[in-house]
Amino acid sequence: MGKAEFVALCASLMALNALAIDIMLPALQQIGEALNVSNENHRQLIVTAYLLGFGIAQLFYGPISDRFGRRIPMLLGLVVYVIGAFCITVTSSFTMLLALRFLQGAGSAATRVITISIVRDVYGGRQMAEVSSLIMMVFMVIPIIAPGTGQAIMFLGEWHLIFHFIGIGGILVSGWMYFRLPETLDAKNIRLLTPSVIFGGFKIVLTNRLALCYTLSSAFIFGSLFGFINSAQQIYMGIYGLGAWFPVAFAAVALLMSVSAFVNAKLVTQVGIRRLSHGSLIGFIFTTGVWLLVQISLEQPMPFLLFLGFFSLSMFQFGWIGSNFNALAMEPLGHVAGTASSVLGFMGTVGGSLIGAGIGQAFDGTATPLICGYFFLGIIGLFFVLIAENGKLFRQVNAPVR
Repeated sequence: MGKAEFVALCASLMALNALAIDIMLPALQQIGEALNVSNENHRQLIVTAYLLGFGIAQLFYGPISDRFGRRIPMLLGLVVYVIGAFCITVTSSFTMLLALRFLQGAGSAATRVITISIVRDVYGGRQMAEVSSLIMMVFMVIPIIAPGTGQAIMFLGEWHLIFHFIGIGGILVSGWMYFRLPETLDAKNIRLLTPSVIFGGFKIVLTNRLALCYTLSSAFIFGSLFGFINSAQQIYMGIYGLGAWFPVAFAAVALLMSVSAFVNAKLVTQVGIRRLSHGSLIGFIFTTGVWLLVQISLEQPMPFLLFLGFFSLSMFQFGWIGSNFNALAMEPLGHVAGTASSVLGFMGTVGGSLIGAGIGQAFDGTATPLICGYFFLGIIGLFFVLIAENGKLFRQVNAPVR
């Protein structure tokens, strides 16, 4: 397939994950009421359970895809994703719903691990960063339209229809992948599926300073995003009373992130991946630091447009961090791309989801816990980048750091 279709398909595969989260955010209150969940913070567990399944299962898909190729494990994961979505439509228990969300997340993990492996199979270096940014740009269409789509479905029926929609989306993307994507794993990179080979691959990943530290940095920074996803409904609808306008506010920030990813794809090959991502991280910390000072200085809540302005600026810079840090982590690990994607995805997703859950559960009726999370997690992320780069930011490096 051509580059445009390759980018679109990879973005669609990864977008199934965003679809499973963002489309049901407007329905969290109705799901909680229908399943007798009295504590509104406990409704966030619908997101957390999915993210934990998504993160933990990533450990398994990498070694399996390094042994059997990318296609079969991806299709099996998609089947689990679709089955999980449809089973949720008939459950009447909150505990069972959480278990099925975990299962659905476990299926969706294939779309993250194996898609990144596929991109690494085909591209490397700045080209990989460019393609990753283009995928991120297309991928971000889902957060733009998903909450509004979920809201529209709620107007037409009730929350079960949302999961029917998710299941149908999974079927359509699975068909596209089945008929159009060939196997991308080079035969010389096939690895045996034995304990010694698997743990040897894990050791290769975990002892690579560049990969490990950029992954830890991403985990903390993405923790702030997961914290927002967990508490978005409570902030936008509870604090600011947006009601049906919640999807519009959510989409506006997602659109800005999509623009950011597009700009990143254009700049990364000219400016350099480190200059762009390191500068963005410093800007992210500065912006969220000012945001926090304003938050604790003004009467609560701060004006919505001011909140949205700070948040949008932070997330625009976030768009220059995520895909570039992922490319930097994967660059020295092409010979174990599947295993590397598994380990790094597990660390980033499970770590980020647990951090995000902590931020979400700290919700106290104000946006202060969220803003604190953005600022302090950005500082921690910078700490790990400094370790990865031996204290020297903005370096121009041709060979991967070991």
